[in-house]
Amino acid sequence: MKTNPGSKFIKLRCSKCKNEQIVFGKVASKVDCLVCGETLAEPRGGKSIVKTRILEVLE
Repeated sequence: MKTNPGSKFIKLRCSKCKNEQIVFGKVASKVDCLVCGETLAEPRGGKSIVKTRILEVLE
């Protein structure tokens, strides 16, 4: 029996420097761009607030 996880990894693109970064869909702490430091996602009660463009949801 195969189970489906509640969250997936997502690929984000920084709106400031266009760097692409892969993060877990339900972040536990603030995620900043590794290149310029812009905030990409923040945790909010078990869900993530994404502050940039989502390019792809990865399986």
